[in-house]
Amino acid sequence: MQFFKLPTVIHKYDHFEAFGQEFNIGEGDLVLTHEFLYKTYMAGLGLKADFLMQERYGAGEPSDEMIDKILAHANQKSYQRVIAVGGGTAIDIAKLLIFKDIDSALDMFEKKAAFIKDKKLIIVPTTCGTGSEVTNISIAEIKSKHTKMGLAIDELYADDAVLIPQLITGLPYNFFVFSAIDALIHSVESYVSPKANVYTQMFSLKAAEMIINGFLAIIEKGESYRLELLEDFTIASNYAGIAFGNAGVGAVHALSYPLGGSYHVPHGEANYQFFMEVFKTYYRLEPNGRIQDLNRFLAGLLQVKEKDVYDQLEKMLDKLLSRQPLRQYGMKQEEIEGFTDDVLEKQQRLLNNNYVPLSREDIRDIYQKLY
Repeated sequence: MQFFKLPTVIHKYDHFEAFGQEFNIGEGDLVLTHEFLYKTYMAGLGLKADFLMQERYGAGEPSDEMIDKILAHANQKSYQRVIAVGGGTAIDIAKLLIFKDIDSALDMFEKKAAFIKDKKLIIVPTTCGTGSEVTNISIAEIKSKHTKMGLAIDELYADDAVLIPQLITGLPYNFFVFSAIDALIHSVESYVSPKANVYTQMFSLKAAEMIINGFLAIIEKGESYRLELLEDFTIASNYAGIAFGNAGVGAVHALSYPLGGSYHVPHGEANYQFFMEVFKTYYRLEPNGRIQDLNRFLAGLLQVKEKDVYDQLEKMLDKLLSRQPLRQYGMKQEEIEGFTDDVLEKQQRLLNNNYVPLSREDIRDIYQKLY
């Protein structure tokens, strides 16, 4: 069985300009980014590449409709490289632009397309949560199905991942926190995954340690102190991406997808809603496996007893950003059963990575408690 894989070359720069020079960005390159990033970091560098501004094709997280519009534009010209400079939306879309003669996102997510990669992929993340620069996964909302779907194939691995902490400077506090919590979830879900091993767990634990220590420092010193920790959070997100890229994530992500798909809740924020309740359920069902080791490690970081680890973790995260009931997003009581069935029907790829199997009743009860 495959133990560990990281085909992506990882680079780090202090400034975007150094990256642009070393990678010789220019003709033959398609850069998918955002207007504010382009104006702040790229416009003055005289780069001869073609630039696509993601927000011109739709708002929010990636959907099949948005992807199809960008595919139609990108397919008008032959490129040698696709470069994503942005958060999860730009990255997930850029991963789908590297193939020859594909014009339908739905065909890709339903695996009806011929995946012939004919362009190199370079990913420059501008958040500290996605980790997608080192994974083979792309996620999108499929409008006709009212949920999110994932495509996981090795062709989606980036050839190069480029870490530039400078690019996170302008990330608003709320987005920073949700992004970093998402990375924390990646680290702990991958740690307890049945596919985890000593290599992935090493990255999981280091990512969790860096993120939690960073959160504690921000709580102590104030919101602006995060700007002193951008490199730590950038690297921690990357570590977590390496871990879950090999071991996978599970029920936290699976249960968040119907909420995100139906009510357009951003990915990190949706995951945050389910984080604690899923892990409390795991621990109730099987307290003696890998989750026991994880809890011991987290309790050490938080300096609490193991039995109090989830309560303390919940308190810490709520000091950064408080959660709200699912009904506040517009979810209706009668949707609990439908969301439960949706997860069981469409998210088996993720549920297979659960620490322990969750029954339909377990999943429904999590939605009910959080409603």
